[in-house]
Amino acid sequence: MDLQAIPILSLLTFLPLLGALLVALMPSKEFGMIKVFAVAWSALVFVLSLPLLAAFEPGTAAMQFTEMQDWIPELGIGYRVGVDGISLLLVMLTTFLTPLVILSAFSAVEKGMKGFMFSLLFLETGMLGTLVATDIFLFYVFWELMLIPMYFLIGIWGGANRIYAAVKFFIYTMVGSLFMLVALLYLYMVHAGQFGGYTTDLLALAKTALPVQAQILMFAAFALAFAIKVPMFPFHTWLPDAHTEAPTAGSVILAGVLLKMGTYGFLRFAIPLFPVAAYYALPYIAGLAVIGIIYGALVAMVQKDVKRLVAYSSVSHLGFCMLGIAAMNVQAIEGSIYQMLNHGISTGALFLLVGVIYERRHTRLISEFGGLSAVMPAFATVFMITTLSSIGLPGLNGFVGEFLILVGSFKSMALPYAKIFTVLASTGILLGAVYMLWMFQRVMFGPVTNEKNKDLKDLNLREFVVLIPLVLLMFFMGLFPNYFLRKMDASVENLVSVYRAKVTAQLAVEWPDEAKPLTLSELLGTSDDAD
Repeated sequence: MDLQAIPILSLLTFLPLLGALLVALMPSKEFGMIKVFAVAWSALVFVLSLPLLAAFEPGTAAMQFTEMQDWIPELGIGYRVGVDGISLLLVMLTTFLTPLVILSAFSAVEKGMKGFMFSLLFLETGMLGTLVATDIFLFYVFWELMLIPMYFLIGIWGGANRIYAAVKFFIYTMVGSLFMLVALLYLYMVHAGQFGGYTTDLLALAKTALPVQAQILMFAAFALAFAIKVPMFPFHTWLPDAHTEAPTAGSVILAGVLLKMGTYGFLRFAIPLFPVAAYYALPYIAGLAVIGIIYGALVAMVQKDVKRLVAYSSVSHLGFCMLGIAAMNVQAIEGSIYQMLNHGISTGALFLLVGVIYERRHTRLISEFGGLSAVMPAFATVFMITTLSSIGLPGLNGFVGEFLILVGSFKSMALPYAKIFTVLASTGILLGAVYMLWMFQRVMFGPVTNEKNKDLKDLNLREFVVLIPLVLLMFFMGLFPNYFLRKMDASVENLVSVYRAKVTAQLAVEWPDEAKPLTLSELLGTSDDAD
């Protein structure tokens, strides 16, 4: 069957929503039926996504499995979807993690099971739609839709401070999104003025000619929305609260997929639409990324709550992803995308493991544990592999992404002081090993320090089924990275080459060869006439 001839992306995007609606029709008291149906339905979505991976043509940078239908033709708004090497693997990560997350929640949720499963399936539709949309209006609709189920997951099924964390998450993300909407509308109107017709097609909007100062302002609006979602320092403060208060399933989805929407947004929208603004902004992004790497690691080191420690580790790990994007060469960007996948697998597994001991002890304080390896040897083994994956041990997935990012950023021509940025970022790897191994040692080794820990049960069959696929993928991605990297080669090479061509062309027009391009501060202080 030719997948290019059938609406495979629409099926994958809206099947979870159909499943959510079917869950809503089930009797609320039928906990067992709701749980089994939700995991089976999400597993079906994952199975249907596998042919997408198999049929993908790695040799082209063009969008594949594309679909286009008029939606609001009077305004040029259409239903346009497609995937390339940048979005494909993130789609697969989403469909892979969702059934595991749903299965992990079987015993964790004690009330409102129907609403909980409805929210998770609805959220999957929002995430997939965001990743496959090639119409900027459609992207914005899905981008906003993701907020709703995650808000309820945190606010209803979260911890003691769940309302505070949910509202903070919603406000932070919404504020950034509103700035992006204003910039989107401005771009929409400028394009219509230049080409004589309205459209929200991303590929068409990328052809819009914008003066440098307008690009900078619009890039800043898009970048703010994406930086909050990543989250980049100093826009990260919502994340530890959201992670700490969210249920385990919410934390896994938040870390595994939702944070990647920010990094993906930079690659898909902000940089291609406003390349010259990106040229000026990338050094600043790299600087904030390095600060986030070190800051996140140092704060993680002093955490007393295991879950909060893992949450701050995300700030550090996503800093590496942003550094790779800022380096703007093929090696670093491929490393960044690979690290997005790695973080989803490894940190998702860490949150699941924290959820396992929280269900048994109803505490996440490191001081409450000690000697668990003697009581729960299988749990300790999986935790150790996941810890080593998170700190980038060679042979596991984390090593490949970090290595590519550091090599690419070290030789980056887009960054002044690239070597200094890289050396400083490298300290984050050392700090990561310190806080992760120190946490593992205190929780797992030594005598059993708490009487309540002596009778804890080891992993059960359901927990094995959730965790083993993640562990296997850690090894597979660490040992056979080319299987994934080759699928993104053409798309990343095209992104970098188009970016360089557009920047070179516009700078040549804006400034004669003998004139030096202005710095960002100088540029913002000049008028169009001065340019």
